[in-house]
Amino acid sequence: MRTEKLNYDLPPELIAQEPVSVRSDSRLLVLSRAGGEMLDSQFSRLGDFLLPGDCLVLNDTKVMPARFFARRPTAGKLEGLFLCEHGDGIWTVYLKGARRLKPGAPLYLKDKQKADFCRAVLLEKLGGGKCRLRLATQAGPETVLERIGFPPLPPYISRDDDIDRAAADSTRYQTVYARRPGAVAAPTAGLHFTEPLIEQLKKAGISFAFITLHVGAGTFKPISSHNIEEHQIHEERFGIDEQNARAINAAKDRGGRIIGVGTTSTRVLETVAAGSQIRPAAGTTELFIRPGYEFKMTDALITNFHLPKSSLLALVTAFAGLDEILAAYRHAIEQRYRFYSYGDAMLII
Repeated sequence: MRTEKLNYDLPPELIAQEPVSVRSDSRLLVLSRAGGEMLDSQFSRLGDFLLPGDCLVLNDTKVMPARFFARRPTAGKLEGLFLCEHGDGIWTVYLKGARRLKPGAPLYLKDKQKADFCRAVLLEKLGGGKCRLRLATQAGPETVLERIGFPPLPPYISRDDDIDRAAADSTRYQTVYARRPGAVAAPTAGLHFTEPLIEQLKKAGISFAFITLHVGAGTFKPISSHNIEEHQIHEERFGIDEQNARAINAAKDRGGRIIGVGTTSTRVLETVAAGSQIRPAAGTTELFIRPGYEFKMTDALITNFHLPKSSLLALVTAFAGLDEILAAYRHAIEQRYRFYSYGDAMLII
């Protein structure tokens, strides 16, 4: 399939720069896969479209404050994104502004008050903006990031190193049920849930199950190949335990719909599917769901509106059909829905 088929034009003003004041006040576009019908609603009314016995599968990963700032000894400003640690203070990061740096060059990581926190040395450049650093501190990455880190908002949301805005983003760019640190991007379909809405849905007979997929920075990488089949998707760590696997299987056995909350939950569901059941598992997944994929476990999907030519858009078109999704996106644009991470949501049933 040509990647260009996943393209569409979006007015820049529809890219949400801030979340709505109340999470569940986001708009909800309900799309029927059977006939392509669309209905405009609100996320707080999600229960109107669910049935007793349905099971919502949520991703409980927790976003780390992975964005940080640094300087060269000459005071030149750098911006980084923590990806992982390899032990002994060695980090792999994305580093903007490092073009002039050479291996062995020192730099200084800045804390949230813009003071020098610790010295680091560039060990090597890995290509594509990735670098390996050695930090001159014995503290672990979570401790260091608490001192220096900002919410890792995607590049289409304009943010600097303002502490007050970072404090607000650290709450809102996180689901209310996040509990397992490890992501450098939020599972954004879950940002619309509030604790009262979750309780309301439970009382209506909707069950909940949790998986973990630590969303990586590659989630924002566009498909650059001419054909989507040539695209190499990013690898991400996941886990689902026996208790949650049992809850999902029980819902499936009693005829309830398994509803993936986000593309991340859906990728895990499809990764661990074994026939009409799933199995507890942990590891990494590179599953690239694209048009032509046959879904095994996912009966419905809650998702945000995704970037053109992205693997996330490929997944939703695989689920609902290319023409149907592009028609829904045209409708959303006409109705002035808000797009991307802080934007509105879709329910595909």
